Amino acid sequence: RGIDTAAHQSALASGTGAVLAGGIDIVYPQQNRKLYHAIAERGVLVSEMPPGTEPQARQFPRRNRLISGLSAGVVIIEAALRSGSLITARFAAEQGREVFVVPGSPLDPRSRGGNGLIRQGATLVETADDVLEGLRHVGQAPLAEPQDTPPMHPPARQLDASALDRERPRILALLSPTPVAVDLLIRETGLPTALVSAILLELDIAGRLERHAGQRVSLIA
Repeated sequence: RGIDTAAHQSALASGTGAVLAGGIDIVYPQQNRKLYHAIAERGVLVSEMPPGTEPQARQFPRRNRLISGLSAGVVIIEAALRSGSLITARFAAEQGREVFVVPGSPLDPRSRGGNGLIRQGATLVETADDVLEGLRHVGQAPLAEPQDTPPMHPPARQLDASALDRERPRILALLSPTPVAVDLLIRETGLPTALVSAILLELDIAGRLERHAGQRVSLIA
């Protein structure tokens, strides 16, 4: 849809890759079925989900870390304050990738997220040459040897999805714009630490949670 679809269509001639939030055999959205098959023939389709898995809202933010990880850099064309593109940009920065942003009008709410990234140090780009200039160093230095590192939190998909859905409202009821200690959430709910951590991670990835010093969190109003 929109920018994503246009980007893939423009890149088909040189080969493009699509990272799916659902199973590799699930076309989503359905109106992109023709594009899906074109990418399969001339590019690559990638998914970490088992075949047959229907895409769910919680899977899209996690998928974004794969998009940034497979890229030398990401270009944010348009992003509101709660845009999923900001999640991709954050993952890219954490992974050491370049973050480029096309600036927008300060009066347009659809550009507030992208303009905010520029203020935080992302590279402002106006043409394709700006992106190429920013990626000149890619490939000039040897890649570091990959290392296995344990996840900071248990992946949400390793937990019972029904438990996440059932207990999420209890966590949300205890959250507010005022920071609260994670330990207090665990004590108040009596839930396992892994389950509370997984729910907080989902909220964080969705851009609904802010983390503070002292293992405290608050809900973004």
